Amino acid sequence: MAQIEVDHLSKQYQVIKKKKGFRGTLHSLIKPEKVMVEAVDDISFDIQKGEVVGYIGPNGAGKSTTIKMMIGILNPTSGSVHINGISPHEHRKEVVRNLGVVFGQRTQLYWDLRLGESFELLKRMYDVDKKAYEHTVAELTEVLQLQDFIDTPVRQLSLGQKMRGELAAAMIHSPSILFLDEPTIGLDLDAKQAMREFIANINRQRNVTVLLTTHDLSDVSELCKRLIVINKGRVVEDGDLGGIVQRMSPYRVITLELRSPVTEIRCPKVTLDKVEGTKIWCRFDHHQYSASEIISELARETEIADLSVLDADIEDTVRLIYHKDCE
Repeated sequence: MAQIEVDHLSKQYQVIKKKKGFRGTLHSLIKPEKVMVEAVDDISFDIQKGEVVGYIGPNGAGKSTTIKMMIGILNPTSGSVHINGISPHEHRKEVVRNLGVVFGQRTQLYWDLRLGESFELLKRMYDVDKKAYEHTVAELTEVLQLQDFIDTPVRQLSLGQKMRGELAAAMIHSPSILFLDEPTIGLDLDAKQAMREFIANINRQRNVTVLLTTHDLSDVSELCKRLIVINKGRVVEDGDLGGIVQRMSPYRVITLELRSPVTEIRCPKVTLDKVEGTKIWCRFDHHQYSASEIISELARETEIADLSVLDADIEDTVRLIYHKDCE
């Protein structure tokens, strides 16, 4: 049995359709025109214990709505969710004891309390054993480097410090599943890397299952082996990250270090993207030509000192998926 089971899940909202201008606003107040919006439209997927899965899509695709249904905050219009075989809507208290949740734009910390006091309140809420709590806080303090600000009121923390505190708070009760919704939003490069390393460590050391929603595709490429792409409320891709990139992207990139500089490449099978001194970047359609074939042709017109062949960037691939689904 999968640890997370999402079966034909849908969520509809009723919204008022507003017209332009003062008359339109007045008409909406007197005689509102209501329409149904399909935020999540019949999606299904399973996640096994210990997986780290990227769950991505453009704004308004239904990502956050899905997570809210998975943790029991929202009730689905139809379909079902089961966490460890239990419905979060029928047995929410039992389910949330095994869940850790971080929403990048919302906080579970208490604004006027010290960070450590927020942890103590969460300990009482989840009825965590004192010895287990002390061990967990000590471990989280070391790994997330909380020692310099654990006694600081939350309102005085920087964004990076607060997000590290949010991750620690989500792990106080040692959950087996972690839902992360934009956990690195607004962070600098060092803070992002610290967050990624922590997520990778808890997955590797504790076998924590992670569902990661983010617009920063560097998070996905560094942490996730599996990718689920949602658009317009429907799952449009679900599979191995490398396989999706290989299948969806039409090109691969060859980087060449030449013995002498060139200004152009005559090989019609490649497109020259960039030249920096003796280093050039070319791309080619890997569905039509093999890398060895391209390298052989380039070697006939240039003196190659070194080379590398790379798959397309994940951002380019995801952009193609979005555009393809909009056609």
